[in-house]
Amino acid sequence: MTEFSLRRWWWPASVLVITLIIGLGLGLAISPDDNTAAPSQTSATAVDIGFAQDMSAHHQQAVMMTDMMSADSAPDVRGVVDQIEAVQSREIGQMTGWLQMLDAPLQSDQPMSWMTHDGHTHTGSAPAAMPGAATGDELTALHNASGVEAEILFLQLMIRHHQGGIDMAAHASQEAGNPQIRRAATGMVKEQSEEIGVMTVMLDQRGGAPLPYPA
Repeated sequence: MTEFSLRRWWWPASVLVITLIIGLGLGLAISPDDNTAAPSQTSATAVDIGFAQDMSAHHQQAVMMTDMMSADSAPDVRGVVDQIEAVQSREIGQMTGWLQMLDAPLQSDQPMSWMTHDGHTHTGSAPAAMPGAATGDELTALHNASGVEAEILFLQLMIRHHQGGIDMAAHASQEAGNPQIRRAATGMVKEQSEEIGVMTVMLDQRGGAPLPYPA
């Protein structure tokens, strides 16, 4: 594995501290209309907890990819990069807050065991077991790329990554036990679908084609 691979999706300590601060700063709220801060321990299901754990890890890889993009990327790509980094960092903090309130581990020891799709469960300890995740080699290629090559690769990887995120969030929007988490997951489906539409146009403008999904 390369230095950019995340074994079992463990986070660096500095990232964990940042997400905890963000989560607390948000008041652990899922939406401004909610009167409760987070699902209670008695109401939380395996899907609620697993979704928060695994989507946080999934988001963390997306933030990692945005960090690899140069500040002098084309303005349209830079705008998408900044938006994804801001939104997904905020959501990592929010989901970390849920898990803290539930006294649940921040990482799962069985990633994707909460999600069944077409009769089977996505499981495994490697990042690639998560839908749409980039491999270590792909992350290394993105880190080493520059110019239009980097923009194309970023758009390709992020479109596929978002497709995986939508797959996860759509399942949680239907199967999570807590209505607040279902609403949050529905919001993620909407935002990531919109970003895929924008990134697909940008990719086409640069002569690139989307990667197959699932990988």
